[in-house]
Amino acid sequence: MTDYARFVAAASADPGVLGMILTGSHARGTATVHSDHDVVLVAADGHEPRRTATLDVAVCTVEALADTSVLWPRYGFRGAKVLLDRLDGRIAELVSRQATPTPDEAAQWAREGLDGYVNFLYRAAKSRRDGDPVAARLDEAESVSWLLTTVFALHGRLRPYNKYLRWELETYPLAPPWDATLPERVAADPASLFPDVARLARDRGHGDVLDGWGDDLTLILP
Repeated sequence: MTDYARFVAAASADPGVLGMILTGSHARGTATVHSDHDVVLVAADGHEPRRTATLDVAVCTVEALADTSVLWPRYGFRGAKVLLDRLDGRIAELVSRQATPTPDEAAQWAREGLDGYVNFLYRAAKSRRDGDPVAARLDEAESVSWLLTTVFALHGRLRPYNKYLRWELETYPLAPPWDATLPERVAADPASLFPDVARLARDRGHGDVLDGWGDDLTLILP
């Protein structure tokens, strides 16, 4: 029996365990021979995190699972599988809430992401204009995080971790031009996506963010 199987059996028999969630590549069907099993254990107290070469267990309370105020861990629950729910569906509900932004959250992230994306493209354009292509490339690289946050937030979704970007696009497709070629396009030239991003942002009602840049936008337009 594997570490994972032993752990699931023991946790399932422990009345102090209120929920158990499989996350990571094994939950998403993308595991390789190098992948461990990532498990979130929901328990009241007396349980400790555990890590082996094949098993990584994080422990949290129900209250912590309900807290969506920290953004970066939330995508971890996208595609997660609830293995145990002793709260009559409450664990599954909280997992779904972590992985699904509210409209207000998505709108806020879209606006912040769009402004950040434009900012780094503007910096890159100025550096390239001034004969500093290395600084320009560094700024374009920094724009990628803002770009991806913007695109997914404009679609009401969390930005995927880079490792799962292609999985996200293949499993939950977006409308063209945001297809499964997006990772290659972003990696090759994040600035080239600006017209499509701007068009989508205006369609979603965030044109004022772009307009706030005034004539500076002309520097980054192709």
